[in-house]
Amino acid sequence: MTETRYLELPDGRRIAHRFTPGTGPTIVFLPGYMSDMAGSKATAIFEMAQANGRPCLLLDYSGCGESSGEFADGTLTRWRDEVLAVIAAAGLEQVVLVGSSMGGWLMLMVAQALADSGKVKGMVGVAAAPDFTEWGIAQMDKNVLADGEAIWEENPYGPEPTPTYPGFWADGQANLLLEKPIAFDGPVRLLHGQRDEDVPWDISVRLAERLRSADVQVTLIKDGDHRLSRESDIHLLLRSVAELVLARDPAA
Repeated sequence: MTETRYLELPDGRRIAHRFTPGTGPTIVFLPGYMSDMAGSKATAIFEMAQANGRPCLLLDYSGCGESSGEFADGTLTRWRDEVLAVIAAAGLEQVVLVGSSMGGWLMLMVAQALADSGKVKGMVGVAAAPDFTEWGIAQMDKNVLADGEAIWEENPYGPEPTPTYPGFWADGQANLLLEKPIAFDGPVRLLHGQRDEDVPWDISVRLAERLRSADVQVTLIKDGDHRLSRESDIHLLLRSVAELVLARDPAA
């Protein structure tokens, strides 16, 4: 791993990131909810990029990992803007976005924000979870969030419960994507485990239907769980990313 660097934003937030240079489009990995750039998928992608002379960017959202800030202040829009700020500061010309779980929602939002620039060459979603503030939260909990109170749910991956804060939920509801066409024409690869207990695999199928691109492939892993972090899952992810990184631009 290269050393961690920090981008200081105008309000004082310091966004931790790591970058390895190379040729071709830059792989940008977007972690999931309460995750960071030290995870197994991010690390595997970064190491693959280094070994093959490809550029790769990892980052932690504010309130996560090595970045400053409070997690309770985080929203999709806030984190999207942090991703955009790091991409701009790094001067990246072309990117392949890789989003895991919530990062798959952010991936779509970043692609929309960069649509006019033509920077986004392709996207890879791993158990992508767009709109989970809608389909993933019970109505009674939505009522609690709408009243300005946080909810706490059992965390299958650690001892501490998982919080959802009112600001995050409201911002998610303002950025729902699955009820309308998503204007992206580049290649998209969506990987999803059919034993995913957090994000139903049909979310990736719905996303494929909404994407305007004709070059969208959904790969279902019958015995795969939400994390898709087994060795075989990681190999599939790396192959999918490499395919898009090496793909020729049809407009070229």
